[in-house]
Amino acid sequence: MVASPIFGLWSNYRPRKEPLIVSIFISVAANCLYAYVHVPASHNKYYMLAARGLVGFGAGNVAVIRSYIAGATSLQERTSSMANTSACQALGFILGPVFQTCFALIGEKGVTWDVIKLQINMYTAPVLLGAFLGILNIILILTILREHRVDDSGRQCKNINFEEASTDEVQVPQENIDQVAVVATNILFFVILFIFALFETIVTPLTMDMYAWTREQAVLYDGIILAALGVEAVIIFMGIKLLSKKIGERALLLGGLIIIWVGFFVLLPWGNQFPKIQWEDLHNNSIPNTTFGEIIITLWKSPREDHSEEPTGCPVEQAWCLYTPMIHLAQFLISAVLIGIGYPSCNVMSYTLYSKILGPNPQGVYMGWLTASGSAARILGPVFISQVYTAWGPRWAFSLVCGMVVLTVTLLGVVYRRLIAFSVRHGRIQE
Repeated sequence: MVASPIFGLWSNYRPRKEPLIVSIFISVAANCLYAYVHVPASHNKYYMLAARGLVGFGAGNVAVIRSYIAGATSLQERTSSMANTSACQALGFILGPVFQTCFALIGEKGVTWDVIKLQINMYTAPVLLGAFLGILNIILILTILREHRVDDSGRQCKNINFEEASTDEVQVPQENIDQVAVVATNILFFVILFIFALFETIVTPLTMDMYAWTREQAVLYDGIILAALGVEAVIIFMGIKLLSKKIGERALLLGGLIIIWVGFFVLLPWGNQFPKIQWEDLHNNSIPNTTFGEIIITLWKSPREDHSEEPTGCPVEQAWCLYTPMIHLAQFLISAVLIGIGYPSCNVMSYTLYSKILGPNPQGVYMGWLTASGSAARILGPVFISQVYTAWGPRWAFSLVCGMVVLTVTLLGVVYRRLIAFSVRHGRIQE
C-alpha cells in the first residue's frame, strides 16, 4: 500500500526498468533474510517481520507493471493485455501452493550448507525459489524489456521514459482527466478486493464451523477449493477478452458485481438444520447467554465426543451457533463458483476502465493509488469479516456484504456514463 504510489511516481519520470529492478531486488533481499532468520541469537521474530514487510514493499511494483501495459497498448489492445496479466497473476496464485506442497517433501530437517550457514528445508525452500525467480526476472528486464509508449489510437508517443526519440512521435495531449471517474473507480476497486479478501478469510472458519472439519481437513479441502477458483479465474480472464468486445467493459463490471451479490445471497443460512456444536469449551462456565432450554436441546442433539480427538464443530462460545441454521455444502460450493466468476470479471474490468479513463498521460502515480486502495482492502477485509462473523454469525456478516454490493452497484449506476476512455471523452475516438 505504501510502496505502490512511490514506485508509480518513480516510473512517471524515469525509465520503468529502474523501479522494477529495485523493487524486485528488495524482494530478493527480503527472501534471503527470511532464509537466514534462524541465524541471529535473539530477536528472530523481528527479523522475520522485517523480511515479510520488505517482501510487501517490493510487491508495490504492480503499479509500474499496470501503468506500463496501459501506456504500451491502444484502446483496442488494452482489455486483452490486462486480462493476460491478470491470468498470469492468477496462475501464480495457483502454482505457489503447489510448489510449497512439493517442498514439504523435503521435511523440517532438510539439508544444511555449513559454509554459508544455509538451511534448505520445507520452510526455506519456497523463499529461496522466490529469490531465484526474482534474479531471473531482473535478468529478463535488463535484456528484453524496452520502453514503449503509444496513444489510445496506437501511435507512438514521446515520453520522458524514452531513451531514444523518433521523428514520427506524437505529443501527449494535455486535457484534464475526469477526477470523479478516477475516484469512483478507486472506490469500486476497493470494494471488489475487500469482498474477495473477506471471502478468502472466512472460508476456513466457516467450513470448520458448519461441516465439523478438522484443521487438517480444512487446510486440504479449502486449498483445493481456492485452487479450483484460481483455475476458474484463468478461464474467466480468457473469456473476458472475447466478451468485452461484444458488450463492453462497463457492462461486464456491472454483471460481475451482480453475480457477486447473488453469490453472497446464496450463502445466507436458511432452513431448520443446525451445525454440530463443539462442546470442548463448556468448562469454566463459558456458555454464552442462552436459555436453559436451548442448552438442554442442543446437548441432546449433539452429545460429547471423545476428548482425545481434536474438537470439531461450531464453538459454543459463538452464541449464534445455537440458533443459526447451517450453510449447506452445496450452498457454499455454488456461492464459491459464483464469486469465482464475478471477482475476476470485476478485477480486470476495473484496471482496464481505469487505464482508459486516465488516457495517454503517464499513469504511474494513479495506478499506484489504485493498487494502494486494493492493498487497503486486503488489510481491512479480513479484520471486518472476522469480527462480524465471530460476534454475529454468517447471517449478519453476509447480509452486510450483500448491502455493500448493492451500494457499490448504485455508485456504478451513478457514474456509469463517466466511465469512458479519455480519447472518447475528448472526442478524438468514437466509442
